[in-house]
Amino acid sequence: MSRTVVVIGGGYGGSAVAKALDADADVVLVEPRDAFVNAAASLRALARPDWAPAMFFPYDRLLARGRVLRDRASSVDPGGVTLASGGRVDADFLVLATGSAYPYPAKPEAETAEAALEHLRRTHKELADAERVLIAGAGPVGLELAGEIRAVWPGKDLTVVDPAARLLPGFLPEVRQDLHRQLDAARIGLRLGTGLAAPPATDPGRAGSFTVATTGGEEITADIWFRAHGVRIDSGYLADGRLTTRTPRGEVPVTETLNVRGHDHVYAVGDLTALPEAKMAAHAMRHAEVVAGNIAARLRGERPTATYRPSAEPMILLPIGSRGGVGQMLTPDGPAAVPAATVAEYKGADLFTGRFAEQFGTVRSG
Repeated sequence: MSRTVVVIGGGYGGSAVAKALDADADVVLVEPRDAFVNAAASLRALARPDWAPAMFFPYDRLLARGRVLRDRASSVDPGGVTLASGGRVDADFLVLATGSAYPYPAKPEAETAEAALEHLRRTHKELADAERVLIAGAGPVGLELAGEIRAVWPGKDLTVVDPAARLLPGFLPEVRQDLHRQLDAARIGLRLGTGLAAPPATDPGRAGSFTVATTGGEEITADIWFRAHGVRIDSGYLADGRLTTRTPRGEVPVTETLNVRGHDHVYAVGDLTALPEAKMAAHAMRHAEVVAGNIAARLRGERPTATYRPSAEPMILLPIGSRGGVGQMLTPDGPAAVPAATVAEYKGADLFTGRFAEQFGTVRSG
C-alpha cells in the first residue's frame, strides 16, 4: 500500500526530498511559486538580466509520479496540512521545508518567475543609472552583491557598511585576509564597526540620490542602496501550536534524525531547523539526504538510522564575481582555505545552475 508524503516548501531541501521519494511514495509538494528559485544566482541575475532566466526552474518536471500543489500551508497538525485555499491534505509523513525570507534582491518577492524577472529587470535599470551604490550589510550576501556589481560596472562607487568590526568572524585568518585583499583590489569600500543611523529615505533598490549618516558620524552619499541583512524564518503556519512550539526565532526544534521533536513521522529541513549552523543551501540539501533516507527506510518497514550533526567548523564559498572569491572547506585535517579558482569552479562560474538543470529536468546553456 502506497503511503503519502507531504512536503511543505519546494526550496533547496524540500524539492530534493520530494524528488528522492517520488518513486517510493505518493508525494505531494505544497509550494506557492510556479518555479524553483536558485537564490544563489539572484545577485548575478540583478547585475546581468540576460542571465537571470537561468535561476528559475519550473516544477512541472520535478516529479514523475507525485504532484505539486501551488498553495500555502495555513496550519499543520500531526495528521496533515490545511491549505490557505481551504483544502486539506492528509499525510502519513510530513516534511517541513519552508525555509526563510531575505531582503530582495537576495531572494525574489514575487511568486511567479515572470513577475520576479520583471522586478529584476526594473531594478537593474535603476542600478545601471546609479553612479554611487550603498550596501547595508557586509556579510556574505552584501559582499557577493558588491562583487557582482563591480564585475559589470567597473566605474561605480561602491560602499558596504556594517556595524560588525570584522568580516567573516569565526573563519580562518587567511580566508579573511584574502577577502580583504580582493575587496581592496576591486575598489569596494568597507565601513566596518559602524551602521546607518537611520535608513535612507528612498526604498531599497530604487534610484534616488540621498545622504545618510553612520553611527560613527560619517556621511555617505549614494544614488541607490540595498539591504543585505535580516533573515526571517518562514514558519507562521506553525503559530497555532497544533504541531510544535517554535523557538523565539521561529525555528523548529529537531532531533538528530531531523524529526520534529515529539513526532516520529514529521521532519524538518533547511533554514527552519533550530540547529547551530548558518542558514545555507548546502546544509538544506544535506538535511534532505538524511530525511529522504529515513522516510525511505520507514516505507520499507525498516528502522531509520540516518543522522545529522552540524559541523563544528563553518564552511563557505563566497564568490566575488565569476572568477574571484574566498572559501573555507572541511578536510580530514580540519578547516582549510580554498583559492579563488576553486570557489569559481564549484560555485562562482555557474552558481549551481547545472546541478539544478539535472534535478528539474531542464536544459540550460550559457
